[in-house]
Amino acid sequence: MKMKEERQDLNEVEEKDHDVNGEKSVSCSIKKTEVKKPFSCCQCGNTFTRKESLEKHMLIHTGIKSFICSQCGKSFIQKEQLKSHLVTHTSEKPFSCSQCGKSFTYKVGLKNHMIIHTGIKPFSCSQCGKSFIQKSSLKYHMKIHTGIKSFSCSQCGKHFTYNSNFKRHMLIHAGIKSFICSQCGKSFIQKEQLKSHLVTHTSEKPFSCSQCGKTFTFKSSLKRHMLIHTG
Repeated sequence: MKMKEERQDLNEVEEKDHDVNGEKSVSCSIKKTEVKKPFSCCQCGNTFTRKESLEKHMLIHTGIKSFICSQCGKSFIQKEQLKSHLVTHTSEKPFSCSQCGKSFTYKVGLKNHMIIHTGIKPFSCSQCGKSFIQKSSLKYHMKIHTGIKSFSCSQCGKHFTYNSNFKRHMLIHAGIKSFICSQCGKSFIQKEQLKSHLVTHTSEKPFSCSQCGKTFTFKSSLKRHMLIHTG
């Protein structure tokens, strides 16, 4: 009888130990999932697990760009940004698309490209319903509806919606003709001008007059010609 009582007491102790161990394992798992971030940024409230991470983050708010590219002189706030930039100066494009073979310098570039092959356009314009593959493309498109032209030319005062159009326009004032015709050597300020010029080296005249059948290389030439018939 005494042995039975002792065995029962022993079982109770084992159960208690098992419970304690169970509680200990639960508390350990909680500690693992709840990551403490005691270091917070006084500027934006962003929190970090390590002091070093906070110090690195604080450089963003200072605006100091101490990491300079030896190739082009472009400067960066963080060392990692400079490392990523340096890849652009090499011809290496290690990330290639399995669908079309197009290669990219960065993995993120490949990821963004892969969406094209899915055909999914989840970002749609609330104004006209036009849909886009990427959110950035939608933002770019939305400028058309706002009518805001934030890029203005200091030379002639002309305003532009997009920075790319503004840059193209500025080439006119600079007088730089970097687009050269391989056929005759004639140079142009804009790529579009070169494209239009290249047609002159072919025998194609796709624009024809409905009145007399005369054909023209450019649409503008056809329009001018049509004035003859209209009087």
